[in-house]
Parts: sequence; structure tokens; C-alpha cells
Amino acid sequence: MSKKKLAVICNYVLRADRIGGMDRFFVAFDAAAKQINYEVDWFFPDVETFDFYKDLNVFSAEDKFTVETLFLNHLSTSRAKYEGLITHFIALSTPFYKEAKKLGSIKQVIAVDHNPRPLNGFPFKKQLKNRFKSLLYSSAIDRFIGVSSYTAKHIVNDLGKTIALKTGVIYNGIDTAVFKKRSTQIASKTDFKFIVVSHLRESKGIQDLIDAVSYLPETIKARIEISVYGEGPLEEGLKQQAQDLQVSEIIEFKGSSSDIPNILADYDYLIQPTYMECFSLSILESLSANVPVITTTVGGNPEIISDGINGFLFQPKDKMKLSSILKDVVNGELEITKDTSVLIESEYSLSRMVAEHINLLN
Repeated sequence: MSKKKLAVICNYVLRADRIGGMDRFFVAFDAAAKQINYEVDWFFPDVETFDFYKDLNVFSAEDKFTVETLFLNHLSTSRAKYEGLITHFIALSTPFYKEAKKLGSIKQVIAVDHNPRPLNGFPFKKQLKNRFKSLLYSSAIDRFIGVSSYTAKHIVNDLGKTIALKTGVIYNGIDTAVFKKRSTQIASKTDFKFIVVSHLRESKGIQDLIDAVSYLPETIKARIEISVYGEGPLEEGLKQQAQDLQVSEIIEFKGSSSDIPNILADYDYLIQPTYMECFSLSILESLSANVPVITTTVGGNPEIISDGINGFLFQPKDKMKLSSILKDVVNGELEITKDTSVLIESEYSLSRMVAEHINLLN
């Protein structure tokens, strides 16, 4: 039996120092697709060569042009024909989809939306532009998939009710086996370690966390430490802010790490003060390590975090509330005692995510 060809296009840079949930999904999906007789070509904007992806057939734009252009050029030069096309982290309803479907004679196009929306929604001009693009190009996409109910709802809000029947949800999932689990918190605990795992840009709200820590009484500051893992354009500004507010000895910036699955278990809580989110893999990973989460009510966060059960929620930009939560956690007035990993293992596993994506091909 001849193999069916599948193209997967991801606006996602592959890096050896950052092997996260999506990297594990890509590798697991590739293996599962091969089992049902698909030959998968993967297209990324830039790729480091490392063993984790050795079994994938990867094409790289090498940052010379967009990953969409890479794929269209590939179709034009190779004359490849694909049974299906799946996109991740790519803008929806653009001319790319119509051109790709035509060039590759692609039978099924699936667009997976991981993109968060602005806190106050798109401006009116952007809303009109989205609807216009939907009229022109949404017919080239056979299925729209959101990574949370929040995302699926906003796909329809952005592009119009005409696409509602071909819009669904597949929640992100993680490989729970790779995460070291934190032991149950001891009631008499006196000092607390918090972790942030995030890209360092304004929409992630780390600047609010620094302010919130500065509001804490000195007696509380003396009992906490916060490690920030990640990098981004705001890094130097955040370090300067922490220094200016005299909390730089509490908040340490540690850069990127590929060892987050083992590191998480050394901490008591993950903090994610984000303004925008679809369905955070960092939250799933933290819960899988039995580390509860302090985060905002944006996006899909309330779909996974139940306030007081596996974490604590606050409104985005509410620095005083975040500061209050930190103080109450340290004082023992707020506490999470349940094993937060149980829900992840049963409802948000990598195997379930892969199986639901494979089902889209049938």
C-alpha cells in the first residue's frame, strides 16, 4: 500500500535548549501518523540539528523567509501532492491557505489555533479585516481547531458564524511521565520557592509580579524566593525594575532551560501573571509536577485552574491581589493540599492529544 503524504507547518523554532510540550507532541504525532501509513513532512522557520528530532523529515526556512513561503516554494519546485495539511501557530484565513490547497491539490486542510487574543479584544478595524479575510479564504480550511474552548469561541467570533460547524476543540496535552513530582507540601513550611516559566515580553505580565513582590512586608520578602526561567525582549528591563524596587535578591532570572520537567518539583508554586493565553502548556506541566499555579483569569486558564483547588486565580494586572495571594500563601492562610497531577494524567495527557489529532485525518 502506498503511503499518504501529510505536511505539517509550524511557526515554531526548534531549539535543543528548549524541549517543551509542543516538541514532544510533534515527535509523538509523527510516530502515530506513520503507524497509519502517513509520510509526514515538517516545515519550521528555523531548526537546530539535534537528536530529539532525528526521526522527523524536517524542512527549515533558516530565517530567510516565512515558513508559509518555504512551503509554497516547496510545492512549486517539488510538485509534491499532499493528502492533508496541518498548520500550527499560523495566522488563520490568509491567502496562503487558498494558494497551498491549489498548488498541492490538498484534500484536507486543518488549522490549529494556538494564538491568544488581546486582553481587551481586537480593535474594530482589525475585526472588520478578520471578517473580510474569512469571506475570501476560510473556505480553503476544512477544520479549525482551538486548543481550548476559549480559543474555539474566539475563532468563530473573529471569522464569523459560518465556520462554527467546522470549528472544534482539542486541548493541549503533555507527557506526564517526564515530570518529576513534588512531594506533598508540609503544613509547617516557613519558606517558599516560586517559579515562573515564560517568554519575557510585556503580555506575560512579569512586570506586575515584580511590583507585587515590592508591595510585600519585609517579613514576607524574607521568606520567599522566585526563579524566572525564560528569555525575551523585556529581560534587561525586568532585571532593572527588580533592582530599582530592591527585590533583585528575591527574583532571580535564570534564562532558558531544557530541564524544566525536573526543576519544577523543587518549587512550591508556579506564577503566571499573563495578560493573554490560549491554553498554557506551562500550567499543565506545573500541575503534572504537583506544583499548584497562581495565574490570571484570561483565556483558557479558568478551564484548567479551579480557584482554591489546584491554584489561585486573579484578574490580569491586579498587582495588589497577586501580592495578597503571595502573602496569604506564605502565612498559611491559602494552601493547596491535593495532588494536582491527577487531573492532568486523566484529562490532559499527550497520548490523548495525539489520538484526537490523528482522528482528524480519518
